[in-house]
Amino acid sequence: MRVVSVIAALAGLAMIAALIGHFGGEAVIRSLRAIGWTGFLVVCLVHLAVIAAEGAAWRILVPGTPVWIFILGRLIRDAGSEVLPFSQMGGCVLGARSVALAGVPGTIAAASTMADLTLEFFAKLAYMAIGLSLFVFLRPDTPVALPITIGLSATGLFAVAFVVVQRHGLGLFDRFVRVLGRSWAERTAAGAAALYAALAGIYKRRAGLVGGFALHLTCWIASAVEVWLALHFARAPLDFATVVVIESMLYAVRTAAFAIPNAVGVQEGAYVLIGASFGLTPEMALAISLLKRARDLVIGLPALGVWQAFEGGHLWRRVTPLADRRKSP
Repeated sequence: MRVVSVIAALAGLAMIAALIGHFGGEAVIRSLRAIGWTGFLVVCLVHLAVIAAEGAAWRILVPGTPVWIFILGRLIRDAGSEVLPFSQMGGCVLGARSVALAGVPGTIAAASTMADLTLEFFAKLAYMAIGLSLFVFLRPDTPVALPITIGLSATGLFAVAFVVVQRHGLGLFDRFVRVLGRSWAERTAAGAAALYAALAGIYKRRAGLVGGFALHLTCWIASAVEVWLALHFARAPLDFATVVVIESMLYAVRTAAFAIPNAVGVQEGAYVLIGASFGLTPEMALAISLLKRARDLVIGLPALGVWQAFEGGHLWRRVTPLADRRKSP
């Protein structure tokens, strides 16, 4: 699987190079300069605000816990997904790990991560549905509305199945391993039972689920503000509804390409194809995509540095008592 991911990432980089070469590197650079450093700074600040709100949505599922823990966990989750050569799930593991290192019990960290991912996924489906509705309104004669609707419905069924597995699948697995009766099975069953109990507790708090979903949906819509502002700085403005359509369709493509690390190449190609339908020039579409990748690096690299400091401190606290015991007579 790792070899496949590396090959896919290399193919994606080749795709980016080919697109830039085809549409002209100088034209892409001119588009980036049109946005400017001020535009880039504003995009980064808006994105940080969105990340903070996403962390707050995660924290709603674990009341009584300091919100900064989950904001930091969300920063590290996104950094792992967008900067490191991992799939989206790799970043989720890093985020849950950082929350656990900050003092949240490991079972709660894992269960809340699963529930938060589920709410975010349903919010993404709602965002895609909003984008589809606007797309049909703006382009009533488009022939692709029906297949997009079918794909969105199929994705919704997958999301429902994922929730069913969370609510009942772990319980079935727990009973299965207990029947085996071996020590490793008993340990696995104990872990599964604890995770299942934590998930059940989260899903019982209906207000938290509704609040988390609403906040995630708000974040998805707010994320389109970044592109809308960047285009205004570049003096190539599009109305906000059009930007929402482009962004929602882009994330639909990225969801389908979840196995490709960072959606390298996929994001760029999707921007060019989708943007062309709404008057976005190919060079500006590529500039927006590259701007987003630069934003992820500027925000993600310091976040990964904080994560490394967390991991180093945790390791030091474990190693130091052992070394002291060895030194004592």
